[in-house]
Amino acid sequence: MEAVNVLILKLRKLLHSRGRTSDETDEAIQEAFLRLQRYRQDRHVQEPEAFLVRTVINVVADDIRRRSRWRPVSLAEVEALPLAQTGSAPDDVVLGQQRLRGLRAGLDQLSPRTREIFLLHRVEGYSHAQIAARMGVTVSAVEKQVAKAVLFLAEWMDRI
Repeated sequence: MEAVNVLILKLRKLLHSRGRTSDETDEAIQEAFLRLQRYRQDRHVQEPEAFLVRTVINVVADDIRRRSRWRPVSLAEVEALPLAQTGSAPDDVVLGQQRLRGLRAGLDQLSPRTREIFLLHRVEGYSHAQIAARMGVTVSAVEKQVAKAVLFLAEWMDRI
C-alpha cells in the first residue's frame, strides 16, 4: 500500500509541475488507475508505474485538447466572420492548389514524429509545453522539431 501512495505522490508532483490544479490532478490519476485496471483484464503490464505515468500525461493532454476545441461561440463572432472571396482569379486558385500539393508532399518527407509535432503546433494550435507533455519529451525537443520542420518546409517550398 505504501508503494501505491508513493506512486500517487509522484504522479501528483508530475502533474503539478505541469500546471495542473489539485482537482485536475486527482481526476487524471483516478482515470489513469481505472485505465490500468481495465487494461490488465486482458493483458499483462510489465511496468505499471510507466503505464500510469504515460496514461496520466495522456489523460491531461486529452482534457486540454477537448477544452481547447469546443468553446461556445457568440452570434456576434459568427456575424463577424468574413464571407468567402468570390472574385479570385482562376490563375490564383490554380497556383494556390499547386502550392498546397507541394506543401503536402513536403510534409510527407518529414519523419512521422517531426510531422506530428509540427502539425500539432501549427495546425492544431498546441503550445510547445502541451506537445511535450503529450509526447513525453522536453519542451526543448519540441522546439527543435518544430524549427527543423519549418526550415525544411521553407526550403522545400522554395524549390517547387
